[in-house]
Amino acid sequence: MKPRKIILITTRAISAARLSRRIAALPGYEIAGLAPDLSSAYMLTEGCEPGLALIGPELARQPEFEGLLSMFRVTGTSWLEIPEALPASGPGQLAEDGLAAWLDTAQSLPPVPGRVAGGETRPLAGGGFLPDRLILIGASTGGIDALMTILPAFPADCPPTAIVQHTGPAFSDSLIRLFARCTAARVIPAAHGTLLEPGVIMVGAGCAGHLRLAARRPLRSELAPGAPVTGHLPSVDMLFRSAVPLAGSVAAALLTGMGRDGAQGLLELRAAGAMTLAQDEASSVVYGMPRAAAELGAAERSLPLNRIAGELLNYCQHRPGAAGSE
Repeated sequence: MKPRKIILITTRAISAARLSRRIAALPGYEIAGLAPDLSSAYMLTEGCEPGLALIGPELARQPEFEGLLSMFRVTGTSWLEIPEALPASGPGQLAEDGLAAWLDTAQSLPPVPGRVAGGETRPLAGGGFLPDRLILIGASTGGIDALMTILPAFPADCPPTAIVQHTGPAFSDSLIRLFARCTAARVIPAAHGTLLEPGVIMVGAGCAGHLRLAARRPLRSELAPGAPVTGHLPSVDMLFRSAVPLAGSVAAALLTGMGRDGAQGLLELRAAGAMTLAQDEASSVVYGMPRAAAELGAAERSLPLNRIAGELLNYCQHRPGAAGSE
């Protein structure tokens, strides 16, 4: 039986070295690597796909830990927070048994929705998308997992899609790779002047400017410098507002998140003729941004997370009022 691979993630180098030596001495375990920060931990997890990650509380409290947890879900990695006191080190079977028993308390995270055996995704049927359609999504706290529920449904020929996800700049490249593992479509980072075409999902996360769309065809992205809007750079409001001239072709959704970013932009899209959705309270990790949208009347409907992908894609396959549309 192969030993269980473990990684340690903590800023406390001396404690990590001591703990790794103790674990390496146990039968059935192998130390696969040490990481001093979340960005390094993300790359280490992606590279070696450990069975278990041990993380220091000083890192588990950082907001970017959400992104690392999402990678754990993709790789099937269980995790434990390292407590201040572990079973005492020293000679004797008691200490070893206590440490092994603690390691065995790790629980696996639920799998990524839509994933099937072999790590593949199960997209909805593609084809039949209207050529002018465009999907826009905004998310913040809890949004990484929410997007990992939505994106597996997107087929390889999905409508052009632009996403703003609030996160720190250190995780921007990691999120692109994470989302790419969860969908049949091509996931690319936000950049200035890039053609946004069918089968492409563009993600603005921790980038240096606001992700906007030039209000003309063919669709191209803009990365506009400037101050944070509604507290964020990039801002969901800025993405949504840039698409108002194209609203008759737009399906937009505002997902879980703290604050109000995206609510006003979603309202402007709806007033201009877009189809607009908000995640409902029961399925939101933080019901801040979707609540603001619902209170403004910006969302036509508030839906549970597991229905949003289908609604967005269905809108892009049918003209409003046409046969087969809702």
